[in-house]
Amino acid sequence: MKVRFWGTRGSLPVSLTAHDVRVKLVEAIGLAAKAIEQGQSLMARDQVEAFVDGLDFALAGTFGGHSSCVEIMADGAGHVLCDLGTGVRPYGAQMLRDAGGTPQTYHVFMSHPHWDHIMGFPFFTPAYIPGNRIIIHGCHDELEAAFRRQHAAPSFPVDFSALAASIEFRLLSPNQVYEIAGFNVTAQKQLHEGDSYGWRFERAGKSVVYSTDSEHKLGEADTIARAVAFFRDADLVIFDAMYSLADAISVKADWGHSSNIMGVRLCREAGVGTLCLFHHEPVHGDARLAAILAETERFELATRDGTQLGEEVQPLRVLAAWDGLVLTV
Repeated sequence: MKVRFWGTRGSLPVSLTAHDVRVKLVEAIGLAAKAIEQGQSLMARDQVEAFVDGLDFALAGTFGGHSSCVEIMADGAGHVLCDLGTGVRPYGAQMLRDAGGTPQTYHVFMSHPHWDHIMGFPFFTPAYIPGNRIIIHGCHDELEAAFRRQHAAPSFPVDFSALAASIEFRLLSPNQVYEIAGFNVTAQKQLHEGDSYGWRFERAGKSVVYSTDSEHKLGEADTIARAVAFFRDADLVIFDAMYSLADAISVKADWGHSSNIMGVRLCREAGVGTLCLFHHEPVHGDARLAAILAETERFELATRDGTQLGEEVQPLRVLAAWDGLVLTV
C-alpha cells in the first residue's frame, strides 16, 4: 500500500506569503555564503541542488497549505480518497493526466462534512467530465445535502445538477467491515462537533488508519480504549495533531481536535508502526511545524521504556505530513 498526501491542513487552507518566502531565501543564502567561505563550490547546478538537499526541510521546502485530502493506493485496487479538502484539486489534475481521457471510478471516504473537508469538491475536475463515477461514502445522514448546498447559489456559480459525472452517496454503518475498491474498510465514530468518523483500510496484511478531527480526552478511559482498539497493530495512523497537549486540555478543550502527545500515547498502546501528524494548525508556519515534529520525536524517545514490563518496546516512527508526501506501507 502507498499513501499520498494532497492536503494536510486543518480548518482552512493557507499559503506561503511573500514575507515567508523572503525569510527562507535570506537564511538559505546566508548558509550558502558560509559554505562558500569554507571552500564549498556552488558554481554548478548539481552542487547547488546538493546544497539545497542538505538544508532542513522547513527551510528548503514547505509542509504546504491545502486542506485535508489523502489518497490510499495499492496495486490492483481502485482510486480511494479520504476527504475532499482543497488538496483534491491538484489530485484531480494529476488524475486527468494519468487517465488520458479514460473514465475512472473514484471512491471517497468522508470523515465529516465540515467545510474544510468538502470545499475542494467544486474544483475537482473529474466531477465535470461525463463517464467518470464518484462514489462518496460516509456515515452522516446529511452528507449529500452538505455537498448540494455547497454547490448551490449564492455559494457557488455551478449548481450540483450541472456535474456531468455520475455522483453517488452511500451511507455506511460504523464498526462494520465493507469490501470496497479492493480494501476492507471500517469506520469508527469519533468525538467532534457533529461527529466525525475515522477510517481503517486493510489489504494484504497491511493496514492504514485515517483519523482526523477527533478529540481524545485524558480522563475518558472508555474512549481511549476504543481508539486504541481501532488503531491496533496498524502500519500507519494518520492522526489529528492540531493542538499542543496543553491547549487540547485547557483553552481548546471540546474543540474537537487532539495533540501530538496523545497521538504518541495512543499509537504506542496500540502497537502502531508509524504515526503521521496531520490536520496542521493553519497559524503554524513551517518552522513551527518542524519544531512540533522534533518535540514529538523527543517525547517518543523519552517514553520508550519497557523495562518495567520486562520487555522491549518497539520504536514508534513519527512523521509530519506535508502536501506531496508519499509513504509506502
